[in-house]
Amino acid sequence: MMGGEEEKIDLDSDEEIPFTSSQATSKVHGFDFEAPHVGSHAKVSNSWLFKQTRATPLRSIYIVLIKAKINVLLPFGPLAILLHYLTGKHGWVFFFSLLGITPLAERLGYATEQLAFYIGPTVGGLLNATFGNATEMIISIYALKNGMIRVVQQSLLGSILSNMLLVLGCAFFTGGIFHHQKVQSFNKAAAVVNSGLLLMAVMGILFPAVLHFTHSEVHFGKSELSLSRFSSCIMLVAYASYLFFQLRSQPKYDSIDGGPVNEERNVIEEDSDEIEVPDITQWEAIGWLAILTLWVSVLSGYLVDALQGASDSWNMPVAFISVILLPIVGNAAEHASAIMFAMKDKLDITLGVAIGSSTQISMFVIPFCVVVGWIMGQPMDLNFQLFETATLFITVLVVAFMLQEGTSNYFKGLMLILCYLIVAASFFVHVDPKSDSN
Repeated sequence: MMGGEEEKIDLDSDEEIPFTSSQATSKVHGFDFEAPHVGSHAKVSNSWLFKQTRATPLRSIYIVLIKAKINVLLPFGPLAILLHYLTGKHGWVFFFSLLGITPLAERLGYATEQLAFYIGPTVGGLLNATFGNATEMIISIYALKNGMIRVVQQSLLGSILSNMLLVLGCAFFTGGIFHHQKVQSFNKAAAVVNSGLLLMAVMGILFPAVLHFTHSEVHFGKSELSLSRFSSCIMLVAYASYLFFQLRSQPKYDSIDGGPVNEERNVIEEDSDEIEVPDITQWEAIGWLAILTLWVSVLSGYLVDALQGASDSWNMPVAFISVILLPIVGNAAEHASAIMFAMKDKLDITLGVAIGSSTQISMFVIPFCVVVGWIMGQPMDLNFQLFETATLFITVLVVAFMLQEGTSNYFKGLMLILCYLIVAASFFVHVDPKSDSN
């Protein structure tokens, strides 16, 4: 009887947690390497889970697949597959595949967060570095397998632009409106470190493009590919060093892509009435990670296959769909999380979602795709073409200047949103001179 009452209380208290916070908090817990309360969570969870063993399987299904509000989009995945075989209308297949992937991306972040309770913050952080952008990686690998190199480059570029301009801009704007009576601030030191990493990524992407368009290669077409593969290996080493830097060296840099600083952690802990405990067991979390990753892989296949058909039926350039539509819809849950935390005056977590995700994509996912393409025999390189490279370069500079003061307001957010509108319009009228998707 007591066990049933405890379970009921736990279910009721969980309802207060909004669905959009899962992925954001997964980034917080994932890189929260020095937070001692994670260990206490694990200790408390052992006795708690022992009392919940009887209802665990059904409760796990309820929590992961039913409870979160975003799960109302889950049926669109099977619907996309059904439309693929019954109608062949690529526009609807692409659209419903996007909607079906959106809750899966959010649930992946949630499952990783749950697993971090058991395996510890260090390994949990490394898992979050991978699963935080698992959707983009799976779509990219599937597109690489089909030889659609430009789709890979443009979709990853779009994720960076969307996070840095649209997500951060909306978060700054809404946070500034809700807290107009005060100046919102964040950890400036962490923002500077991430800006430096983003500029390094721009350098790695810029040089192959400049080498190509100045016709200064020793071996035309081969030198830029060799340089891209070498630079990708260097960028992966730099990102690994960055993770080690966060893990061991500088606790004050934890706020971006690593959870809030210590003062913010204390506020979060004070806000909760009871010690936080995991909702599902360790093996359930691992099982859900495998199931969700597999389902994302299946939907990604239909998504990539329908991309060109959707471009033709909607009369939209493939570049616009890859750079603008794909990141906006695919990262909808993450976008909402960043805005929600900005409204709660937790900008360190907001930047962890927006800037931290951009850093992961530029310094880890893009070089990783180059290495995977190398293994597959695909000539995936860092030459994103002149227009895309210039767009990324200007975007990183604009955001770096916005972050240098360590404060935000609604005007800065408005400027970032307007910059994104210019970027979106540019890609709508942009004709890709080197498209491998046709």
